[in-house]
Amino acid sequence: MPAGRPYSERCDRSHRLSGELVTASGQRDQPASIRDVARLAGVSHQTVSRVINNHPSLRPETRRKVEQAIEQLHYRPNRIARALGTRRSGTIGVVASQRTQYGPGAAVVGIEEAARKVGYLVNTTNLISADPEEIRAALSAQADYRVDGIVIIAPQQRVLHALDELALDLPYVLLHSRANDDPHEVFVDQLAGARAATRHLIDLGHRDIYHLAGPQEWLEADARMQGFLLELSDADLSATAPILGDWTADFGYRAGQQLAWQGDLTALFASNDQMALGAIHAFRDAGWDVPGRISVVGFDDVPEARHFWPPLTTVRQDFAELGRRCVTRLLALSDPPAEPAEPTRPPAGESLLPYLVIRESTAPPPPS
Repeated sequence: MPAGRPYSERCDRSHRLSGELVTASGQRDQPASIRDVARLAGVSHQTVSRVINNHPSLRPETRRKVEQAIEQLHYRPNRIARALGTRRSGTIGVVASQRTQYGPGAAVVGIEEAARKVGYLVNTTNLISADPEEIRAALSAQADYRVDGIVIIAPQQRVLHALDELALDLPYVLLHSRANDDPHEVFVDQLAGARAATRHLIDLGHRDIYHLAGPQEWLEADARMQGFLLELSDADLSATAPILGDWTADFGYRAGQQLAWQGDLTALFASNDQMALGAIHAFRDAGWDVPGRISVVGFDDVPEARHFWPPLTTVRQDFAELGRRCVTRLLALSDPPAEPAEPTRPPAGESLLPYLVIRESTAPPPPS
């Protein structure tokens, strides 16, 4: 046995390779500390703290050594201590309305995944109504958690009106579009998605196309309806009045029954996949083949859309990318750079393009 330090000390040191230190007897001791990381990297614990908090005044090789030590030891920073040291909570607040709908719910999941990857937690408050007092209470609850910023998922126009009346004193991001130059907005271009869906039906040869819209107080529903009408107008096709729905498959079924009775259409663009599902059910009950007699397009690409019968042609939104961009922008707003020498225009909002997923629910119209 080599001379030098006691055997137990050498064993203890040799096992400092995981997130939990292991003693010579094989028993777990305690998680790795910031000082363990500092010893392994050969730097001070203050330097490790600067790396954890993304301090700019560090040499790349020093930062690399510390990051390698953190990874080797599976070190997890003490969130409370980190918050006290940086005046940040490491938490993002989300105020969400109608999370039970697929779009808002998927957006929350996208934000949670993106936040976790950069070391943040997400605290969500669900809005029960658009009452100003309800919104004020939700924002107050987030402030009590000392969140670093807030993401607002408020699809209804009345919620945004109420928010306008409340001067937010926290960094925030909206997941909806109201103005082209608003730096607080990160959103999916709903109008472009609706135009792509409508253009697909027109390119197949359809001329008698109906639109099953969502509730018009929802920003997405209105944008999708406008995209449908604009695409028909550009193709010089007449449009029937959109049918205003409520996002549910039950409403889609009732609307499909009425449309099958009328019989004056060859294609339907539904504003979400659930209403498309209900409509397909009604058409089949009426003896109409989909897509032989009528083509149907949805919107959202819910996970079940590929298993509809027939599998549904629909518009997909990338909620993972939406969450990533949302978190990136929120953190940039919560930690702005030093005041520039010359005034600069704030960045415009970001938009993501959805894309059409063509499956088996669409085909050319039947012969006249």
